[in-house]
Amino acid sequence: MVEVLLVLASLYQASWAIRGSNSHCEPISTMEARPHSVTITEFGAVGDGVTLNSKAFHNAIFYLQSFADKGGAQLFVPAGRWLTGSFELISHLTLLLDKEAVILGSKDSSDWAIEDPLPSYGRGRELPGGRHQSLIYGNNLTDVIITGNNGTIDGQGSVWWNWFRNKSLNYTRPHLVELKNSTAVVISNLTFLNSPFWGIHPVYCSKVLIQNITILAPLDSPNTDGIDPGDLAFNMCNCPSFKFYFYFYDFCLDSEECNLTFPDSSTDVCIEDCYISTGDDLISIKSGWDEYGISYARPSSNIMIHRLSGETGSGAGISIGSEMSGGVSEVHAEGLRFFNSANGIRIKTAPGRGGYIRNVYISDMTVTNVKIVIRLQGQYGEHPDEFYDPNALPLVEKITIKDVTGENISRAGVLEGIQGDNFLNICLFNITLSVTKAPPWNCSYIQGYSNLVSPKICESLSERIYPKDYPDCYFPSNHLRSSVGQSKSAWLR
Repeated sequence: MVEVLLVLASLYQASWAIRGSNSHCEPISTMEARPHSVTITEFGAVGDGVTLNSKAFHNAIFYLQSFADKGGAQLFVPAGRWLTGSFELISHLTLLLDKEAVILGSKDSSDWAIEDPLPSYGRGRELPGGRHQSLIYGNNLTDVIITGNNGTIDGQGSVWWNWFRNKSLNYTRPHLVELKNSTAVVISNLTFLNSPFWGIHPVYCSKVLIQNITILAPLDSPNTDGIDPGDLAFNMCNCPSFKFYFYFYDFCLDSEECNLTFPDSSTDVCIEDCYISTGDDLISIKSGWDEYGISYARPSSNIMIHRLSGETGSGAGISIGSEMSGGVSEVHAEGLRFFNSANGIRIKTAPGRGGYIRNVYISDMTVTNVKIVIRLQGQYGEHPDEFYDPNALPLVEKITIKDVTGENISRAGVLEGIQGDNFLNICLFNITLSVTKAPPWNCSYIQGYSNLVSPKICESLSERIYPKDYPDCYFPSNHLRSSVGQSKSAWLR
């Protein structure tokens, strides 16, 4: 069996090389069970919401490790409330939750181990030094699935939010899920509740698919970002050798390759059909912090977001930055629905970040009761320490946002670049917003183009008529249309 799998894997790797030019993210199919499966109760777990089951999770996964080279294994979590501290995943594993299963994070901070800071951050995000390990974590993994019939992973984060507000923490708060340096990862068909800090955080990863998930936390919970993809590299793909399908960009790869993060310095990530309601950004794309991110040099790129909806108390529907020092590029998002939120699309950076944000394409967005629909901030400060270089200026260019409608909007946009470091080729097309405050747009240190924008936009985004007048705007290749023989309205459809 192992020999057959290895032969199939080599064929899939060749297929990936042939089919890698397709830029579409396709749905994941229903997976079949792994050949080896155990239930958490076989290792003494008790689903009463009171008994601590950390040892049971550790023992179960340790046992399943012997099946990694035999087609992989599955850990099933049945109906019940399964209290646990942090536990580590392995390669070739499916963590499968029953519909009525709830994994509960312990409210005792000693059940969440301390680990080193990420090298692209140089310190904990909130406090110098280390950080608490995520509830579910893994490092250097390949072929991992976290899924269920809408089972639930609940971080019980309120105790952490209180510690944060009271300034009684010694280390940065933990996430619900963090996978590092991993590849071929699927997270699907689950509900994530009340994360202590960020919800799902793949770091330094590739081939990641996040699909059909719900992430919920109170709108006033601090920094409970839903999905933070960053420092990723590569894609999910079709791997029938393990009896399930990873589709991303419609090509296949060998499940043994990869690095993974989410999406913090991550590449080739697909996020689709998700509902998120949290206290901070629904999706936040990052790639390292100031001199540490510049030195580590792991960009986030090739990130696709389809059919995302939700609301946020103080953040944005989609945010890029502010930690973007390793670079962010090729971000494509469409089918967005945001409501009752502070911001729609937000790009954050500052002198000292270095890096770049470029080739971003946002389309088909509807916003309702949003304070600022498009927000570009070139002075979003906060640095890890005093050793950053204030002359390390970020490059922000080729940002295209089109086909946007909105009702009950406070301001259409606040577009603020950096003096001496203008944001370039900011292109806004076919945008109609019902704005309640004047002026609807505030612009400084930006250059670009616009067409069919209402209310009227700043003069620095000069209005042009035909597509040939926008040679510097970014459009993904599959969205490009020939300008020959087309009217302005046809091109903008």
